[in-house]
Amino acid sequence: MWNRRQILAGLGAAGFAAATGRSTYAADAIKPGETAALLVIDVQNCFLPGGSLAVKDGEQVVPVINKIAKAFSNVVMTQDWHTPAHVSFASTHSGKKPFEVIDLAYGKQVLWPDHCVQGTEGAALSKDLSIPQAELIIRKGFHNDVDSYSAFTEADGKTSTGLAAYLKARGIDRVFVAGLATDFCVAWTALDARKAGFETYVVEDACRGIDTQGSLAKAWADMEAAGVKRIKSDDIAI
Repeated sequence: MWNRRQILAGLGAAGFAAATGRSTYAADAIKPGETAALLVIDVQNCFLPGGSLAVKDGEQVVPVINKIAKAFSNVVMTQDWHTPAHVSFASTHSGKKPFEVIDLAYGKQVLWPDHCVQGTEGAALSKDLSIPQAELIIRKGFHNDVDSYSAFTEADGKTSTGLAAYLKARGIDRVFVAGLATDFCVAWTALDARKAGFETYVVEDACRGIDTQGSLAKAWADMEAAGVKRIKSDDIAI
């Protein structure tokens, strides 16, 4: 049981926070520090409302990402950057429809509506992102014959984007992943981050999923099995 002095002390701290506009954090709130990086995955117009592959409620991640980004001095952003008639587009394959799955040389491939074509407005990052300290943009999916969900490795499982080497050269050992979509590019990025040896967190409320054929539940199960830590934005000390 709390005694009267503890209760008054707690009320005093809450009153101070309300009066000053400052947040208070539990002792175990995560402080990212100089050896952590935030990876902002594919917050692009095609994945936002009105886009060709819009993720439900995808726009809701933007203010959350802007908030948590203030805690990071190291931020990397990614962009899907597809060629026209990319192998992952349903329109490239006669008689196929979006969300069908086909076999390619590197394995199973979900076929998508045309999206994030190089140089188009749909491929642009959201104008509402406000992360001036972001220091690197990784473009992926620009090889015509292989898709690329992960920020680290293309879908063939062997072609590197160079991100792991970059982060290690900067002394980064922890990564926090946010963006779109949870069950594809976010999950693949988190899994590859673990394979590369990084302590890895996914910020759940800073992501949204597509969830086709049970993909969201599977993604979370796969990430948990790989040792990815599932947190909320409020777990990060801003």
